[in-house]
Amino acid sequence: MTTRKLRLGPLPKMESTKLTFSCPASLKADLDHYAALHAQAYGEAVDAVTLIPHMLEAFIAGDRGFRKGGTSKVPPPKPS
Repeated sequence: MTTRKLRLGPLPKMESTKLTFSCPASLKADLDHYAALHAQAYGEAVDAVTLIPHMLEAFIAGDRGFRKGGTSKVPPPKPS
């Protein structure tokens, strides 16, 4: 079997903050499948939970509309 190159490359070490979210079962299955392909491509076992922050970071970095908005951080909305 040939090794595929994935858009999400080897994972860097980073400081983290815990965040919990819900997703459809089909998305969880896709994330698990991506994690298996990533482990095969880069020789390091990872799970979906480990990949999600890197995927989101890559998504935001590639979003031209978000980047055009400037680099200032917008505070989260205050709870009602």
